Amino acid sequence: MNDHSNAGDRTAMSDCPDDIGEVKSALQDFLNEVRCVQSELKVKFQQQNERFVMLQKKSMTTGRPVLSADNAAPAPHQKAFASYLRSGDDDGLRGLALEGKSLNSQVSAEGGYLVDPQTSETIRSVLSATASIRQVANVVQVEATSFDVLVDHGEMGSGWASETAALTETATPQIDRISIPLHELSALPKASQRLLDDAAFDIETWLAERIADKFSRAEAAAFIMGDGADKPTGFLTHPTVDNDNWTWGNLGYVATGAEADFANTSPADAIVDLVYALDAEYRARASFVMNSKTAGAVRKMKDADGRFLWTDGLAAGEPARLMGYPVLIAEDMPDIAAGTFALAFGDFHQGYTIAERPELRVLRDPFSAKPHVIFYASKRVGGDVSDFAAIKLMKFALS
Repeated sequence: MNDHSNAGDRTAMSDCPDDIGEVKSALQDFLNEVRCVQSELKVKFQQQNERFVMLQKKSMTTGRPVLSADNAAPAPHQKAFASYLRSGDDDGLRGLALEGKSLNSQVSAEGGYLVDPQTSETIRSVLSATASIRQVANVVQVEATSFDVLVDHGEMGSGWASETAALTETATPQIDRISIPLHELSALPKASQRLLDDAAFDIETWLAERIADKFSRAEAAAFIMGDGADKPTGFLTHPTVDNDNWTWGNLGYVATGAEADFANTSPADAIVDLVYALDAEYRARASFVMNSKTAGAVRKMKDADGRFLWTDGLAAGEPARLMGYPVLIAEDMPDIAAGTFALAFGDFHQGYTIAERPELRVLRDPFSAKPHVIFYASKRVGGDVSDFAAIKLMKFALS
């Protein structure tokens, strides 16, 4: 029985080599087909790459040099605005799609149009770079005719409570509202029509520079000495009292102890008194404000050890420092004279708020001053003291 079984096994094993050979042959054929497909794909990719290279060489043709250094086509809004300024043609402006928020009373039917974004950005950057209170004040943009500041200038009462005693009512903080109206700031440059017809004249840069110069000087003066009549209210026009008797609604001052000068014995003491007349919560972000003449007198001061109180900025663009606090040179501050407030110190970001509307409009008038064309540019801006405790003044007087 075992002999018959062994004979069957030998017969099965004799058939296996044929099956294995067939499998190997089939695998070899499959691999050959895969290699053929790979070769065909490689040839096709190479041909496609050669076509791309050929097309690229054909498209890279050398043109003759342009006549102008700047051959970039202007943006549609720039071209339309330039056409309006040169000839009064407003068809291009009417075809432009404006944002919904720009369709307000600032653009009237009498011919006013918003300045294009490039010119508007130029004006804004120049205004920010001008040495005025704008650099250190709180600047907000509004869409209304005024901006209200709510100020909590009252102290909340408190007291110690025992286990059984009845609690008594404590003081309640008071909230005050300061309203800052927006006023219209305008500039009125003009140019001859012949100059506007000159194609080489950069009308947008010229207009931006003229408007920025006018606006920056008017704003800088109003934020310091403005009387509030159709202009911002300057911080120096508010009532002033001795800092020992300070109350809300007034600006506290520290006297130098000498008429039209610092004290002769120790002039640096007046600076120290002014710094520490400001509460500690405001001193962290405080800065000095003075004009160049006052700065020339202050930077000569030394402390008791002979060290200068004034230090120049160590890096480019960094402001000079007085007793470690930055100094803003604002030329609209008054000169040192008897009874003047030629030096201010405080946290102006907290103490003074500038509110403005972002829109700027330009009216073109070719009739009133022929052969010149007048451009009436205007914006709306306001400013006022928003925290009377954040700003202190130095009075050049005996008391």
